Amino acid sequence: MNPDATDASAEVKTRIARAWDALSATRGARFSDAFSALLSPLSRGDRVIFYALASVLGLASVLGLYALERSLLVTVPAYGGTLVEGEVGSPRFINPLLAITDADRDLTALAYAGLMGLSGDGSLVPVLAESYTVSPDGKSYTFALRPDAKFSDGTSVTAADVVFTVQKAQDPALKSPAYADWSGVDVEALDAHTVRFTLAKAYAPFLSLTTLGILPAHLWQSVSDEQFPFSTYETHPVGAGPFAVRSVSQNSAGLIQSVSLEANSRYPLGAPYLSGMRLVFYASSDDLARAYGNGAIQSAYGLAVPSAVTAPYSRVFGVFFNPDENRVYARAEVRKALSLAIDRDHIANDVLGGYASSIMGPVPPGGSVRQAPVPATDNPIRDAAAVLTNAGWTYDGAARVWQNKATKQSLDAITIRTSNVPELKSVASAVKDDWQKLGIPVTIELYEPGDLSQNVIRPRKYEALLYGMVIGRDQDLYAFWDSQERNDPGLNIALYTNKNVDSLLTDARENADPHARASDLQQIEDTVAGEYPAAFLYAPDFTYALPKALRGVALPQITTPSDRFASVASWYLRTDAVWPFLAKSKE
Repeated sequence: MNPDATDASAEVKTRIARAWDALSATRGARFSDAFSALLSPLSRGDRVIFYALASVLGLASVLGLYALERSLLVTVPAYGGTLVEGEVGSPRFINPLLAITDADRDLTALAYAGLMGLSGDGSLVPVLAESYTVSPDGKSYTFALRPDAKFSDGTSVTAADVVFTVQKAQDPALKSPAYADWSGVDVEALDAHTVRFTLAKAYAPFLSLTTLGILPAHLWQSVSDEQFPFSTYETHPVGAGPFAVRSVSQNSAGLIQSVSLEANSRYPLGAPYLSGMRLVFYASSDDLARAYGNGAIQSAYGLAVPSAVTAPYSRVFGVFFNPDENRVYARAEVRKALSLAIDRDHIANDVLGGYASSIMGPVPPGGSVRQAPVPATDNPIRDAAAVLTNAGWTYDGAARVWQNKATKQSLDAITIRTSNVPELKSVASAVKDDWQKLGIPVTIELYEPGDLSQNVIRPRKYEALLYGMVIGRDQDLYAFWDSQERNDPGLNIALYTNKNVDSLLTDARENADPHARASDLQQIEDTVAGEYPAAFLYAPDFTYALPKALRGVALPQITTPSDRFASVASWYLRTDAVWPFLAKSKE
């Protein structure tokens, strides 16, 4: 050790000690005088050392206290921030009774609220309703409204508003898409905050219908059916949802290009954390993808990007066989062989990029039903051929035809009809490849969606139809598989008939016991899957690209894209650090 350095250090300590003695001697003086007395014995260099030591000590104390505080504080959502989201299309009717497009339904879900609402876990929760009761026979539902429920303009939500909305949905002159849901339902206001619905017969999924957004009667009751679609409230709605429309931007042709919304502080479940949202509308998927890529928007659904979150879509896609168009499809072994020949994992993982689940039955994944297992095989074509061979079919390689001499039937060609959209075109090509490996020539015919519905599906003009069924969140399969729904406007496009399944479908509709309904659905899944009325292929995933900073997002099983907003009031971009007892108080 350097002796000079040691002496210097000792000298500094001595001078500091003298300064503290001087400070003690001046206790009655002002602090500034005392501090001057402290430093007066020190040289300029000593003062620098003193200030440096004091600064280090002060900084260390502050950092220590900060670290201690951070270790004890908890992070909670904070209010503020705006989410900019893009989507394809342009809204026209921000109205629960007239919404027909995804853009319409998205804005309606944000601006309006129903008696019940969808939660992030897929369950139904009271929103405008405070509580409800169901009669023992399942035909009567009575709702008590929240006494403090208000529309975004500050007026109270009453039973009269509920009655007006439902009766308007039932008005055939309005031609509401909700007409079929509410036809035959009697609604009455028992008092200002109590409303009762009476059904002709028990319908277990009825509760999901009460998510219908409620209109403020005081604004709409003087608007005629003819003027309903043209009211200014279609684009500047007054509802009781989590957000309220602040402004609308339109182009020269009158098409809405963007809608800005602000948080509705009167939302019955509490004001959203986000202070606002802005929805921007694009003409095509390519335009949407570009906008997301260049940062013009922060979020968008339907984009298969690595950062996207996914949820099960309540849809099933398959090739539906029509035995009335070609009697060969009345043969169970033919339907089974065609189904087993398809490599579903290739479709889900390669054709659809992994954003789908392979299926073998009619019930979409994501619910309580155990899915019919997809056969595990390393050679689906061999297994399919074995099914035909074991049933008496022989293959003529030269003629490329399967024949059954006993039944005098042949399977020599298949025509698949489907929509002219990229996804279904690619899936149809994959199915074609597999069936041709089985030795059957296949032709694909593409139709525009409207043309397919009007000229192919409704008149049942197809032998093999590649199509998707949109199953409601209540998983009511009656319209798709009951034998009475085989003809238009029924949706039983496989022309399926099974008396036991008919009974199960009816019971699942009428039984209010969720466990009994789940049992019915399980039997329907197993029975229909085992009879191969369709070659069920996949259930797509709903993809939603979101900014990393956005938290609190919970996606339920998706029926329509607007379901992604089920938990929107809980989404947040900002956070606060608070003491635990304050966090509990905030909750």
